[in-house]
Amino acid sequence: MTAVAPTWEPHDERGDLTTRSDLPDSVFAFPKQRKEPLTDAQHVRNAVARFDQVLEVSDDDRALAFANIEKAARHYNVNLSEANWHQLGVHPQQHRQENAAKAVETKRERGELTEAAAKAVETKREHGVLKKAAAKAAATRQRDENKR
Repeated sequence: MTAVAPTWEPHDERGDLTTRSDLPDSVFAFPKQRKEPLTDAQHVRNAVARFDQVLEVSDDDRALAFANIEKAARHYNVNLSEANWHQLGVHPQQHRQENAAKAVETKRERGELTEAAAKAVETKREHGVLKKAAAKAAATRQRDENKR
């Protein structure tokens, strides 16, 4: 197995971070997806605990994430008992998306959804996620039309 070079770099800028978008990609375990920030020892431990909850990532992405977690763990003096990413798991929780949909419905019923949804949309807009999703949907529609 070929070792993956980590891309993680410490982010030592002090002060209050207003949003996740203030962080550079190099701070995340999964930099392409901007998942699991590694800004301190507690975040490194959280990334290890949530490693198998990250959805729709390739094995290469998981290998890079583990290399980033290892590098951050050394930097923040966090002891890892795992020797490779396979020991952290690769299968997300079953029914996770269904449970997330139920949570959204509960927030909608309580009137809590509007503020959270607006913040999520703004973050997605800032990172170009909405454009990527729209392009993917258009490509899917085109593919489906070509099959007919």
